[in-house]
Amino acid sequence: MDQAHLELPFFEPAHRELGRAVADWSARALPVDHHDTDAACRALVRELGRAGLLRYCVPAAFGGALPELDSRSLCVAREGLAYHDALADFAFAMQGLGSGAITLAGSPELQRAVLPRVAAGEWIAAFALTEPEAGSDVAAMQCSATRDGDAWVVHGEKTWISNGGIADVYCLFARTGEAPGTRGISAFVVTPDLPGFEVAERLEVMAPHPLARLRFDGMRVPAANLLGVPGEGFKLAMRTLDIFRASVAAAALGFARRALDEALRHAGSRRMFGHTLADLQLTQARLGEMAADIDAAALLTARAAWRRDVQRLPTTREAAMAKMVATENAQRVIDSALQLHGGRGVQRGQVVESLYRDIRALRIYEGATEVQKLIIARELLKAAR
Repeated sequence: MDQAHLELPFFEPAHRELGRAVADWSARALPVDHHDTDAACRALVRELGRAGLLRYCVPAAFGGALPELDSRSLCVAREGLAYHDALADFAFAMQGLGSGAITLAGSPELQRAVLPRVAAGEWIAAFALTEPEAGSDVAAMQCSATRDGDAWVVHGEKTWISNGGIADVYCLFARTGEAPGTRGISAFVVTPDLPGFEVAERLEVMAPHPLARLRFDGMRVPAANLLGVPGEGFKLAMRTLDIFRASVAAAALGFARRALDEALRHAGSRRMFGHTLADLQLTQARLGEMAADIDAAALLTARAAWRRDVQRLPTTREAAMAKMVATENAQRVIDSALQLHGGRGVQRGQVVESLYRDIRALRIYEGATEVQKLIIARELLKAAR
């Protein structure tokens, strides 16, 4: 993958070094066989841990590479991994997202117990927020936790939980009732060995990765496993997502850059009407649009990550813009690459066919495009007032 964009002033020498390290490891280790998705994901987490890449998902105090989570490093790693293998990107991202709330609000005991294992690839992490009737509308959450002595008793369900069924530790959000709506939600660390924890259903999607619906029937969670204070779970979830939302944009960029490279290779070798496909002006126009879409998204993504890391400013609006534009642009770029491949583009086993399936979910998870538009507008109106 061309890494010229890392020369932009948003990035530092350490980010360029990380980009080279990810590229070197990916060239040796990726892609992996996805036939058994669970086994592939477990193996990827182990190998990412051995390679030291998961150290960027936790702070240095608990085995991490840097003193604190660095959004630009997460973006560099995800973009490089996504270029080579979507499942590798997924495995990396979920280690950070699944443990992010513990990094932000866990007690020292919880942090010491969980984060070093996540960084080493010994434990797989998951983020359990979504419910059957509470996706974008988190305030509709029904999963509940009631205090009972030295424990919280949890009843309810979660669904579309990435790493569901294979995770060793989950960050679970449940309604504890301190106030109406999102102000009455709390966060907990739970493990699948707790009585009352059940993997109710494994879910299969168009770009395979581990997903499950979880059920909790009187699951007793030790009171010490509460993250932060009761009623602050929604804020904690949003803080976690704000860190990682820009990295979703970076993953989309990785997919898009791979699609453009595949399109360039194919256009330069495919003979048509006595010329190569690349000689046709329609092809050249399409390639030009693809490159501009990628660069526009890359600038928004770098700005969001840099604003958080360097300026120490809120990035709710900027991360939403980056996520929306990068995923939508990547969808267009990949669609164009597939179109340029013609019939070969829809053949199973072709890179562009796989990318076409991989990108679709990114326009939905961690906030669908429509939700990102609302977030951007809300922040604009807030500033105007």
